[in-house]
Amino acid sequence: MSAEVLVLATRNEGKLRELARILSNKVIGLDAFPGAPDVPETGATFEANALLKARAIAEYTGLPAVADDSGLCVDALNGMPGVLSARWAGQHGHDQANLELVLAQVADVPDARLGARFVSAAALVVPQGPEWVVTGEVKGRLIRVPRGSGGFGYDPIFQPDGFDLTTAEMTPEAKDAISHRGRAFRALAPYIQGSLT
Repeated sequence: MSAEVLVLATRNEGKLRELARILSNKVIGLDAFPGAPDVPETGATFEANALLKARAIAEYTGLPAVADDSGLCVDALNGMPGVLSARWAGQHGHDQANLELVLAQVADVPDARLGARFVSAAALVVPQGPEWVVTGEVKGRLIRVPRGSGGFGYDPIFQPDGFDLTTAEMTPEAKDAISHRGRAFRALAPYIQGSLT
């Protein structure tokens, strides 16, 4: 594959579609590499996890690799689920169970204390080359009843500041424009362009 190809270190179809919209390069996911390792997210920060995944996939594929780690940080839960967002209810990637657990944990929290933010760290690793990590975030609040069928993860219960819609009710383009992942990947885009030319 050519150096114009960028590997996104994910098998999450929702995330792959979202990142492909944000990044104008030719992007492929891990499904194109059936033997690619599943990299455990053992880091204590979003940045550490993004780098772990990008390094492993760049080494495995020999291509520039981009990975992100992102999550929901709830003020009333001392910033949790944070880096544990994808496995908050115990099983990795069980979106509905994770969402329901967060709602149960804030059931007795007053509405005024339901502040939250989505955070994303995005890493680019070029084989035998440089590494970059950037972050993006969007602040907002939790709502108690899920709304919307777009997006994934905690989108149905997250209402960004300045909006009446949850991120699950937004069009993909509107969500990309304000999302934590959109902000992180737009910040990473100049490094991607520089590494692929």
